[in-house]
Amino acid sequence: MTKKTTTPPCAKITKLTLNALLAYFVLTTPVLAQELDATLKKIKTSGVLTLGYRESAPPFSFLGPNKQPVGYSIDLCTHVANAVQKQLGLKDLKLNWVQVTAENRIDMVAQGKVDIECGTTTASLSRQERVDFSLMTFVDGGSLLSTSGTNIAELADFKGKRIAVIPGTTTEKALADFLRQKSITVEIIRVKNHAEGLTAIDEGRAEAFASDRGILIGLAVTAKNPTKYFLANILFSYEPYGLVLRRNEPAFRLAVNRALAALYRSGEIEPIYDRWFGVFGKGGEAIHTMYLLNGLPE
Repeated sequence: MTKKTTTPPCAKITKLTLNALLAYFVLTTPVLAQELDATLKKIKTSGVLTLGYRESAPPFSFLGPNKQPVGYSIDLCTHVANAVQKQLGLKDLKLNWVQVTAENRIDMVAQGKVDIECGTTTASLSRQERVDFSLMTFVDGGSLLSTSGTNIAELADFKGKRIAVIPGTTTEKALADFLRQKSITVEIIRVKNHAEGLTAIDEGRAEAFASDRGILIGLAVTAKNPTKYFLANILFSYEPYGLVLRRNEPAFRLAVNRALAALYRSGEIEPIYDRWFGVFGKGGEAIHTMYLLNGLPE
């Protein structure tokens, strides 16, 4: 008669425990290949990072004297690119700069035509239905730029006036809501971009151009005659900027956020800020608080 062998109860428990632990680690430990999502895989394979920039949004993103993108947002994206290159262990990383507009910037990211958009895009909830955003890169608000000869000093002076605005922007909606609340009627003049908005007030086709305050200051300061312009003491919106990324790319978003958070924590953001905004004085409490809150620990 063959003797029947039995597994001791403790061995059964040990076997079950090992199987359970193995299943746990398989489910919870990321496989190295999975850590590189589509964007990071593409960058590692091609050695190219494609970045979107705005041609006329100083001091955030515009063309410099050598016709290359420069600005505050451009510097942030260049810092991110260096961090991604180091993370992927690439000897070289080519930066492919692609011009985007206010109208197509979200589509360019969502359709994979650019990997990251480096401009002045407000991180709104409706936009997050289509794209993701990095940690905040700047905090701003909508205002109005006019020429000194228009005799516009306060909000009531805009009644019946022509205000230029770029359609499809958060500024357009915020301005409309603000004017409705204040019971002020104006004529809206739609312009293609920031440069055209400035031209509209220069040529008298509009009495004011509405955009984010930082952009309006940049347009005035970089103009041939900065003293020609007057910035209204009005803020009609809250505009938190972020770098635009594709949705469902957590590894790439983490790489971008890790680079930005380290920049804020270390204080290395200060010379970048001063380079582009120093002429306007030191940053206010809002921008310093933004850096503090977004300097996440490792």
